[in-house]
Amino acid sequence: MARMKLDLKSREAFAALALHDKNAYLQEVAERTAKARGEAFIPLTKDALSRLRRFYMRRSFADLKQDEIADEGVRHALGGLAEAIRAGEVQKVLEHELPAKTDPEPRKITRIPPDDDTQLMFWVPAVFDAPIKDDMNLMDIAPFALAKTTGEGIIRYELKDAIITVEGGADVGLATAYDYDIVINMISHLAEAVRQYRIEEKKGLRPSLPSRVYRPAASEILKFCRRELGGKQYLDLERALDRLQATRVKITNLTGGKRRETQSFPLIGRYKVVSRTTQDRIDQIEIEIPTWVYEGIVKPDGKPSILTLNADYFLINRPIAKFIYRLARKAAGEGEAFYSLPEVHKRSGSKLPPHKFRHAVEQIVADAKLDPLPDYDLILEQGERSAILRMRHRTRPARLTPATPSSVAAS
Repeated sequence: MARMKLDLKSREAFAALALHDKNAYLQEVAERTAKARGEAFIPLTKDALSRLRRFYMRRSFADLKQDEIADEGVRHALGGLAEAIRAGEVQKVLEHELPAKTDPEPRKITRIPPDDDTQLMFWVPAVFDAPIKDDMNLMDIAPFALAKTTGEGIIRYELKDAIITVEGGADVGLATAYDYDIVINMISHLAEAVRQYRIEEKKGLRPSLPSRVYRPAASEILKFCRRELGGKQYLDLERALDRLQATRVKITNLTGGKRRETQSFPLIGRYKVVSRTTQDRIDQIEIEIPTWVYEGIVKPDGKPSILTLNADYFLINRPIAKFIYRLARKAAGEGEAFYSLPEVHKRSGSKLPPHKFRHAVEQIVADAKLDPLPDYDLILEQGERSAILRMRHRTRPARLTPATPSSVAAS
């Protein structure tokens, strides 16, 4: 079992709310709790809201008066919600990585884009290359938890040329694959700013280097990441920034002989909410671009590595599928690449046991036949020692010979 912090308002802040706002807030807490548990959300009745308002202020189960509730289901549901509020967290099962157990029909890998979606193709630099020199990059592993809400603990990758650990904050946990979309937005902004800088420099002008501080509007980030502009998305955005700032990546290079270089860096630097809307939604933001990103793009030792991501990457709705796309984009490019399934499992950082991870990948490969992953076809083959995941760009002709253990990407 994992736990998700609820990030509840203080009793003082709750008391300051109007009655309508108190009820709306409790409905939101109930919905978040149900979602974390994988349960259907049933809106609270006026009677339940009344009981919960009293409980929220005093944290006394006597205020729930559960013995007066005739419906046993409502009584237990209200008690469970109160337990979550009192603890400030809710237990949940990490089911977001698992394929559906009872649905025999293929499920879509990508979600439907927003109604006002105007996203175009864009350049996204693989900053994972430049700051880590030439011997390591983070696109070969997942620098985030394979979760839709939050992750816990530490992810440790032991590769042949480096040991990489990804650790989240004690209070907010690890950044998720969806949080990382914000990092891609930040990187893309900087890459475009550098491009414009080079153009002006070639014209003989004296432009200023791009700023270390990125100042987007929250709506700009959401539109770039092809998300809806509802109230929940703004709340999720602020929580995502907390997780990104708290998540640190530490890399120990194993190829330097006795002097092993170690680097440690956050996914984003300091951030600040500059302004909020009249509805108290996050509006203007400042994000400090961390040194490892900035120097890797603006002041690279060599040519910075720039990769084009398909805009539909943001529409991929499964964390493991997002990781597989990133792995394919880096390893296969416009050709093909293949990894043993145990190696894919190791590089994903997934908490699933090997047999369940294989089932999840099998489901993605099967579903991708009707709803393909952007740019790449996925084929799961059986090698001599283990299953092999082949990732092939669609412009690449099909390979006729089966994969052999010697051709499988090494760990």
